[in-house]
Amino acid sequence: QLQLVESGGGLVQPGGSLRLSCATSGFTLGYYAIGWFRQAPGKEREGVSFISSSATSTNYADSVKGRFTISRDNAKNTVYLQMNSLKPEDTAVYYCAAVRVAYYSTYFPKNEYEYDYWGQGTQVIVSS
Repeated sequence: QLQLVESGGGLVQPGGSLRLSCATSGFTLGYYAIGWFRQAPGKEREGVSFISSSATSTNYADSVKGRFTISRDNAKNTVYLQMNSLKPEDTAVYYCAAVRVAYYSTYFPKNEYEYDYWGQGTQVIVSS
């Protein structure tokens, strides 16, 4: 059974850091592109960062560029989102999602509707 489980969320002060993890099971991570999405209260879900199955291609939303870093360890079946210089506007529930692509591909979609598998989300609150 394919599963994604996010962890690492919590309460942090502005300017602080968190590292989110997306632990996957039930599939070979090397065949999947991974996206991190977030949804703030009263807002639509938005794409934050994406990484290809080869890990050679990444993408970031303009709002997080230079502050967030996505990475993956296929051997550990885990994808990470390092979040630095956090701002109150980063407060949201963060989700990781997976979509099947070619093995060791440089491709990743940015449309959430193309992602087939989703985790349950982890809450991030940035507040003083």
